[in-house]
Amino acid sequence: MRKKTDKIVFENVEVLDAGAKGVSVAKAPDGKVIFIPNVVPGDVIDIQTFKKRKAYYEGKAIAFHKLSEDRIEPICEHFGACGGCKWQNMNYDKQLFYKNQEVYNNLKRIGKIELPEFEPILGSKEQFFYRNKMEFSFSNARWLTDDEIKSDAELVRENGLGFHIPKMWDKILDIKKCFLQPDPSNEIRNAIREFATANNMEFFNPREQSGFLRTLMIRTASTGELMIVIQFFKEDVAKRELLLNFLLEKFPNVTSLQYLINGKANDTIYDQEVICYHGRDHIIEEMEGLKFSINAKSFYQTNPEQAYELYKITRDFAGLTGEELVYDLYTGTGTIAQFVAKKAKKVIGVEAVPEAIADAKINAERNNITNCDFFVGDMKNVFNDEFIAQHGQPDIIITDPPRDGMHKDVVEQILKIAPKRVVYVSCNSATQARDLALMDEMYKVIRVRPVDMFPQTHHVENVVLLEKK
Repeated sequence: MRKKTDKIVFENVEVLDAGAKGVSVAKAPDGKVIFIPNVVPGDVIDIQTFKKRKAYYEGKAIAFHKLSEDRIEPICEHFGACGGCKWQNMNYDKQLFYKNQEVYNNLKRIGKIELPEFEPILGSKEQFFYRNKMEFSFSNARWLTDDEIKSDAELVRENGLGFHIPKMWDKILDIKKCFLQPDPSNEIRNAIREFATANNMEFFNPREQSGFLRTLMIRTASTGELMIVIQFFKEDVAKRELLLNFLLEKFPNVTSLQYLINGKANDTIYDQEVICYHGRDHIIEEMEGLKFSINAKSFYQTNPEQAYELYKITRDFAGLTGEELVYDLYTGTGTIAQFVAKKAKKVIGVEAVPEAIADAKINAERNNITNCDFFVGDMKNVFNDEFIAQHGQPDIIITDPPRDGMHKDVVEQILKIAPKRVVYVSCNSATQARDLALMDEMYKVIRVRPVDMFPQTHHVENVVLLEKK
């Protein structure tokens, strides 16, 4: 160990584990944990710290003495600067190992509950180009990478279109090729950047709240349909129409071309009017014969092929015979509800977002599903005794809450009505473990299966089947 200015350098340290949020973990000589990005368990490195806390350090690798057997060469030129695919330097089997381990550790350490043997984690068939939705931001001053700064090349900093640098809301890394969304995603983004620059369209400045071009959303579907949504900071009819007409000429197969004018401080679109410039205001996704309309504001699983596998596991865990009343809590646009409907007597879906429920009803009608009813409301308020009395005592509850997990009042209500089975789908096994602990007195965990929805990242879904003791 040696001092380097006011920072500490730890030498010849072995990376021990893959930690939360995609960073890896090592141990300092004083016993504290060190969190390091862009390294792989098994690497032996020198670490320069840049943050010191009571229980841990944060640092970066400044030299490699030995490379891990699990390390592979990242295929993306932006790896390391972009925070998206943090595990692209780790072979896929090992990614699955660490995801499975994270789920197990959370359920065991946080939940402190008896667990069955896990069913094998389900890997994704596609490890690249699997996302159906990407959002990019414009910046009038793109982020310069360390390699660019160290090079002798003449640097042009203007006009970037890409992703936010991790933990920096106003810094945008210009992306040439992203391996997450299938074509024509890269072609669209690069064509827009080139055309907008050539036609003197101002890219957004988030600090000064100025500029013209703000964000770009691209949505694709397995049906081949394509949506492009451009967010402008201010209206300029001539420039707006110039860009939109260029896109129609360049990409004539676009199903839905939309835009919005958003002059507020943040770039969320959910409180904004999205205007359809060409085609439909939605695209169609298909799964097992069911068709789902997806608009600019819709939530839909971003890895559709793996979502199909996730839903099949959920339906299998539910063990439906055709006689059950099923409650689908946090139903979103009703995809799981409609997916299980043909094997259930009736499905009741509940969701807090009115637009999502509107989509769910439209989709159910399109799919000729008559045994699904959908209701809007904050789960902790709607899911009460009166609701149960009106719609019936559920035999099975399927719950797929947001990352924060279920509200304690929702957990208490599930325990109160005591359905025979609960299938808990989660994108955050830590909050899932917390909720399972609250249910442990009444319910036993019967089956557990993690599902990898997001290769090259640390994120993992998990499906748990609970049965009444």
